[in-house]
Amino acid sequence: MSDIRQVTIVGASAAGLSTAEGLRRAGFAGRITLIGEEPHLPYDRPPLSKQLLSGAWEADRLRLRADDALASLRLDLRLGIRARALDTAAHEVVLADGERVGYDALVVATGAAARRLPGTEGIAGVHVLRTLEDALGLREELRGGPRLVIVGAGFVGCEAAAIARGLGAEVTMVSDLPTPLADVLGPGLGEMLAETHHEEGVRLERGVLVEGIRSERGRVTGVRLADGRTLPADVVLVGIGARPGTAWLEGSGVPLGNGVECDATLYAGWDVWAAGDVACWLHPRTGTPTRIEHRTNAAEQGLAVAHNILAGPGAALPFDPVPYVWSDQYDLKVQIFGRTRGADRIRVVEGGITERKLIALYGLSGRVCGAVAVNMARAARTYRTHVAEGTDWEAVAGAHGELVR
Repeated sequence: MSDIRQVTIVGASAAGLSTAEGLRRAGFAGRITLIGEEPHLPYDRPPLSKQLLSGAWEADRLRLRADDALASLRLDLRLGIRARALDTAAHEVVLADGERVGYDALVVATGAAARRLPGTEGIAGVHVLRTLEDALGLREELRGGPRLVIVGAGFVGCEAAAIARGLGAEVTMVSDLPTPLADVLGPGLGEMLAETHHEEGVRLERGVLVEGIRSERGRVTGVRLADGRTLPADVVLVGIGARPGTAWLEGSGVPLGNGVECDATLYAGWDVWAAGDVACWLHPRTGTPTRIEHRTNAAEQGLAVAHNILAGPGAALPFDPVPYVWSDQYDLKVQIFGRTRGADRIRVVEGGITERKLIALYGLSGRVCGAVAVNMARAARTYRTHVAEGTDWEAVAGAHGELVR
């Protein structure tokens, strides 16, 4: 074990908590300070657009750990306070109130913030969905079946559309993509999602840009499209992605780009490490800078950072995961393994799109790079291995099954 005596983690997130747990499990007895901008103890974010938004769960069920489990970590908890700057020379985090918190090793786990439409600040009824308060505020506005327009057809938009329809809202989903999640699933499976949403009563506006928001007396009244039309709206949800939480690191010397830029071990230099949505690391398998905004990745990176901090120079291990994300939409359980974006071929190898029960493999340069399971969770385990090993495409897919265009 290295001579690290004090670890400061900025971000009371899944990644931040996982780092703290990894340190304690490895026998680290020093001080761990966990700083969080939100006033809440670490909570799980995927249910925000699922169980919490629907009302099936209340906020207390999102807590990642019970009080006794958190107490066993012996954390110096600083919640409800924002990190304002980083002084790498002094090895100190500067908080919003001016306090300075020292460290021997710093872990940046500040996640990402939802992107907003320019000019919508302060307009009532315009929402994003990233925090507990975001979800509770949107849930309250979905009461009574309002006209909801969702800008964006990614994971957040699709999941929120499904929940909102279940609550009786009139839903329109607008996207510049040809189908929901087209950039992740490809056009064939994206069309399957589009048909599912249409059957559930969601109006889809595809391949169209949003130009702005219309409002009266400070309250949203509609969404203005680039083709000149205006969609009437009582509530708007903006789901157009997120930007990594790095603004407080500007001028610190820590390399920034699409997040905190790290080497393959999640180390950014200056005794600074990164984990979770904010980390952009050099993927050891592909050699490309990679940033992943998914819950499983955050927890795995936290554990990896904890190990590498304590391993000491020369003993840190590259972080080489099989990325995993899931999405619940109506009666569809969609699981995604590996990297599907940029695939040059897609083939359904079990089940079929018509049945909405399938396994699809994604290939790149003659190797399996990803897999998608729809309502076939058990069968997906076998194909995860092919993704992890980068199996030869012809050996596992070849001419078997349905080639998806």
